[in-house]
Amino acid sequence: MGNSYSALGRWFEYLNEDCGYEQWSQYLIELVKTKAKGRCGLDIGCGNGYFTRAFERAGFSVTGIDISPQMLDAAKKLAVKEGVRAEFLLGDITKLKVTAKQDFCLAINDCINYVPKSKLKSAFAHVAACLKKGGAFIFDISSADKLRHTVGNNLFAEDGEDVSYIWFNALNGDSVTMDLTIFERLSNGNYARFDERHVQYIYEEEEILSCLRECGFEASAEGHLGKEKSERINFICTRL
Repeated sequence: MGNSYSALGRWFEYLNEDCGYEQWSQYLIELVKTKAKGRCGLDIGCGNGYFTRAFERAGFSVTGIDISPQMLDAAKKLAVKEGVRAEFLLGDITKLKVTAKQDFCLAINDCINYVPKSKLKSAFAHVAACLKKGGAFIFDISSADKLRHTVGNNLFAEDGEDVSYIWFNALNGDSVTMDLTIFERLSNGNYARFDERHVQYIYEEEEILSCLRECGFEASAEGHLGKEKSERINFICTRL
């Protein structure tokens, strides 16, 4: 069983192309323009770098950070392909350190759901330490209801021309264990099989808000893209 995103990391953005990246990125850009006092930031858990690239094209200076080398390898290739100059670094949100204070930090598309409950406070404290006073921290989680009732104990699959997967999920108390089998088409027409395991942790909205306050943030929550309710909860925070 491989580490999280050891195989999926090469295909993450491709397999999520129907998630509304364009609208999502524009929502975040406008939010950052309103909440942040400057244009330098971090895209934590950047994945294949879609939001990093979108912010760079919008005139921001953003460094993408991810814990997966495979994610970052794909991010660098996509940035070069699209002619976007962006820096990508290997890093863990629970140990995050930077040399210069940032105007804002992002952690988009379930990054925080991958943080174990025992390390949540450490993650938020490290983000706070990276931000200037008054800096913005914007992130999301998949809601407890989504992970318990939509994702947990369910199976998902996709059969594509170049990559296919089967995704088994098991609800275990306050977490969901996700076992993925990925079939990647090779240049000779054969397929290579990869297996990896993910664990996402279930957080209640107030649990997140309470921890943010303990770490020196003023925070509010809203649904995805500013909706009142959705399966994704956005947190909009200011470092005090």
